[in-house]
Amino acid sequence: MASQAAPAGSNQGGLPYALAAYGFWGFVPLFFKLLESVPPLEVLAQRIVWSLPFCFLVMAFRRQIGDYLVALKDWRVLRMLLASAVLIAINWLVYIHSIFSGHVLAASLGYYLNPLVNVMVGMLFLGERLSRWQMVAVAIAAVGVAILLGGALDTLWISLTLAFSFSLYGLIRKVVPVGSLPGLAIETTVLLPVSLAVAVYYVGAGDGRGFGADSGISWLLVAGGVVTAVPLLLFATAARRMSYAALGFVQFLAPTIQFVLSLFIFHEPLKPAQLACFLLIWISIAVFSFDMWRKMRAERMIEIA
Repeated sequence: MASQAAPAGSNQGGLPYALAAYGFWGFVPLFFKLLESVPPLEVLAQRIVWSLPFCFLVMAFRRQIGDYLVALKDWRVLRMLLASAVLIAINWLVYIHSIFSGHVLAASLGYYLNPLVNVMVGMLFLGERLSRWQMVAVAIAAVGVAILLGGALDTLWISLTLAFSFSLYGLIRKVVPVGSLPGLAIETTVLLPVSLAVAVYYVGAGDGRGFGADSGISWLLVAGGVVTAVPLLLFATAARRMSYAALGFVQFLAPTIQFVLSLFIFHEPLKPAQLACFLLIWISIAVFSFDMWRKMRAERMIEIA
């Protein structure tokens, strides 16, 4: 990628950006709840359509249009970003569906699982080796998911789809040689034809629920582009200013906020199987975080020495 993470143990003011990005993602269900009268597929299409002009505006300000055009002409890069675009579109659609259908808890669980799935993806595709503590964390999380098979199978697909689609998306974006914002712009560009077709279809259907039927809904759909791009820009800034290990601790903020929203704002019922799974996932995250902290501490000791 064009922008590199800061060395392990460094922190050049990245924490506020990381907190803002993950806090933004945590509270996003409140925004999409305002659109629950609109079909999820139309929300996704409008989100993609309006993300692109916002990306171009920011790229022009940051003088990254050239990076976008260079990457767009590279067939290898374009092919990889086409795959990542499909993955992020699936992730967004399932996430929107989870909010509209009252399953924010399942979405929260998916993003709790995401860093643990990242560990497995790194092992399978990047040749990374699991530490002993990481293997323990993954095993505990697997037990939690197994419990859901028996008590909450109806929403398990949401959690697993969100976790795996975002992990595979992250894998591609990790290896593709393009910056965060130009990459997002290319992803929305390749998705634009289908998204425009879907958007035009729903506008033509005129069912009174989507874009053009109500000024408030229309402006909210336009704002979806900003809601998509802003936290990604904050995240990219944070990644340049702090280590990925440190960033890993902050990423649990978003699903924690979603978990609280689902219980106290959306009043979703917490099934016994879900509660047991969450407890195991939190234990798994504690083990995972301990291993991250241990590695960061060792790296600092080496730097000091």
